Amino acid sequence: MMMILVVILSGLAVMFMVVAAAEFVPARDRNITRKLSELEEIASSRTVAQKRRRQTKREQLEVWLETLGERVAEGRDDVGEIRLKLLQAGYRSPRAVSIYYSIRVLSVIAAAVLIIFLAPAMGLSGNRLLIWIGAAAAAGWILPSGILSRKVRLRQKELQKALPDTLDMLVVCVEAGLGLNQAIVRVSDEVEHISAAMSEELQIVNLEIRAGTPREDALRHLGERTGLKDIQGLVAMLIQTDRFGTSIAQALRVHSDDLRVKRRQRAEEQAAKTTIKLVIPLAIFVFPAMFVVILGPAVLSIMESFSSL
Repeated sequence: MMMILVVILSGLAVMFMVVAAAEFVPARDRNITRKLSELEEIASSRTVAQKRRRQTKREQLEVWLETLGERVAEGRDDVGEIRLKLLQAGYRSPRAVSIYYSIRVLSVIAAAVLIIFLAPAMGLSGNRLLIWIGAAAAAGWILPSGILSRKVRLRQKELQKALPDTLDMLVVCVEAGLGLNQAIVRVSDEVEHISAAMSEELQIVNLEIRAGTPREDALRHLGERTGLKDIQGLVAMLIQTDRFGTSIAQALRVHSDDLRVKRRQRAEEQAAKTTIKLVIPLAIFVFPAMFVVILGPAVLSIMESFSSL
C-alpha cells in the first residue's frame, strides 16, 4: 500500500513539474523576446543617431572644403577644364570642383608638413630643407591631378569595353520595334551588369530627354561627359541619322561592326607592342643573369691563366 502511494505521489509530482515547465517556458520565451526587441530598438535608435551624427559631420566637412575650394578656384582659368574632367571621372556633384581644389591645397600642406617632420631623420636643414619642402609641395599639388586623370582613363576604358555590347542591344531593341528613346531606357537597364558606368550614362541621357532637353543635345552631352572618341562618333552618327531620316537600326548595325573591327585592331596593336615592352625587363633582369652564367666560368678561367703568368 505504501509503495502504491509513493508511486502515485511521484507521478503527480512529475505531472506538476511538466505542467509548471510548460507554463513557465513560454513566459520565459516571451520575456526574452520582449527584452531582445527592446535591445534591438535601442541599438537601431543608436545606429540611426550615429548615422545622423556622421552625416552631419560629413556635411560640415564638405561645406568647409567647398568654402576653401571656392577661394582657391576664384579667378582661375582652368575651372571649366577641371569640371569636365570631373564629369568624365564620374563626379557630378556641384561641389566637386571646389572640393577638388581644396584637396589639392590640403595635399600641398600635408606634403610640406610631412617633410618637416621627417627632416631630422633625413638630415635636412637650411637650403636643402627648403628645396625638399618645395618639391614635396609641388608633388602634393600635382598628385590629385594625376589621380583624377587615372580615374578618367579607367572609366573611359570601362566604357570602351562595354560599348560594342551596348550597341548590339540597341540594334536588337530598335529592330524589335522600339523607338530610340525607349531603346536607350531598355539598354540602360540591361547593360548594368556589364558596366555600371555605361548604364549610368544612358540613364542620364534618358533623364535629360524626359526633362525636355532635345535628344540631339542630350546625345551631345553624352559625348562630352565621356570624352571617348568612339562614343562621340556614335553620337554624331545618331544625330545625322535623326536629321536625314535614315534607318537607325541599319546605321547602328554598321557602326557596331565598325567598332568591333576597331577593337580587334586595338588588340592586335597591343599584342604587337608586347615584344618591344619586353625588351626593358629582358635587358634588366634576364640578360645579366645569362651573362653571369655563360661568361662567368670563362672569365674565371682567364683570370686564373693571367694570375699564373
